[in-house]
Amino acid sequence: MALTQVSSNKCCDGYQKVFEHDSSELKCKMKFAIYLPPKAESSKCPVLYWLSGLTCTEQNFITKAGSQQAASEHGIIIVAPDTSPRGCNIEGEDESWDFGTGAGFYVNATQEPWKTNYRMYSYVTEELPRLINSNFPADPEKMSISGHSMGGHGALICALKNPGKYKSVSAFAPICNPIQCAWGQKAFSGYLGSDKSTWESYDATVLAESYSGPELDILIDQGRDDQFLSASQLLPDNLIAACSKKKIPVVFRLQQGYDHSYYFIFSFINDHIKHHAKYLNA
Repeated sequence: MALTQVSSNKCCDGYQKVFEHDSSELKCKMKFAIYLPPKAESSKCPVLYWLSGLTCTEQNFITKAGSQQAASEHGIIIVAPDTSPRGCNIEGEDESWDFGTGAGFYVNATQEPWKTNYRMYSYVTEELPRLINSNFPADPEKMSISGHSMGGHGALICALKNPGKYKSVSAFAPICNPIQCAWGQKAFSGYLGSDKSTWESYDATVLAESYSGPELDILIDQGRDDQFLSASQLLPDNLIAACSKKKIPVVFRLQQGYDHSYYFIFSFINDHIKHHAKYLNA
């Protein structure tokens, strides 16, 4: 599939690039950012997929998180896709910030008028890795996944739904139990319909309760002063309880004084890249 390079900037001795392509899953043009560490010039590298949160594009992570230095040191490619299809001319897609454009929730929609384009789950787990593996020096056997907020939800469900596919998973302030929070209920009603039993296959807490597969070490950072934590949108305690029941190892760190912003992500991104490097470079 043809890729068009949108930008390329030297960074930490590697290159931060952005590409555009026609997506077969989403039936629209999509952009993704890719950081190629210096090691990628001479050998295949493991890949960390980063999923961003509500309202984000492929730009937020690469301009604000400061991930390139650690990715360069550990020889890890980082791929950051956009968060939803764009410009599909679906009625209502731009009406609210937490549904439609910029809010794909990493599900495959089953309801009209969303089901043709809003297939972010398949895009992230199937189409995008195929694209990366065939166009870049990526080691297809070594993938991990991480994300923030809605993207933290995406990272957790991708790892829990595909035992063994990802070597490790981490998240910043993830939406851990979307079927129990307002954001999730709004998105899932629209994309998946009123039958709540169909929502469970995209809920990390429910998926953890039935997980069986290779051991998955989960790292989660959560800001104690996150307004969405206090508004009961994130519900990390529910996920921790489910994981502890199934003996899934979770390192959960409640970070004093931090909020939901990219300042929080910037503060701890090196720890997350180190966490993934331990598994990706093993």
